[in-house]
Amino acid sequence: MRDSEIRDIEIRDEMIRLGQLLKLAGIAEDGVHAKDLLDADEVTVNGTIEFRRGRQLHDGDVIQVGNEQVRVVARP
Repeated sequence: MRDSEIRDIEIRDEMIRLGQLLKLAGIAEDGVHAKDLLDADEVTVNGTIEFRRGRQLHDGDVIQVGNEQVRVVARP
């Protein structure tokens, strides 16, 4: 996927947890759905499969679920 196809998701703090980001980005309907995606090995963070819903994400991290990619952008 080209960089231009990555959707930026702005966060207010320096960090957000993966489960929260999946919901904020509209990828997961709720926490249970986020957990199901993670349990099915469908989520990668910076190209590595992730299974921890509480994983801390920071500015510039790229999350992919299926064909959808989002990038964390922290507001200064």
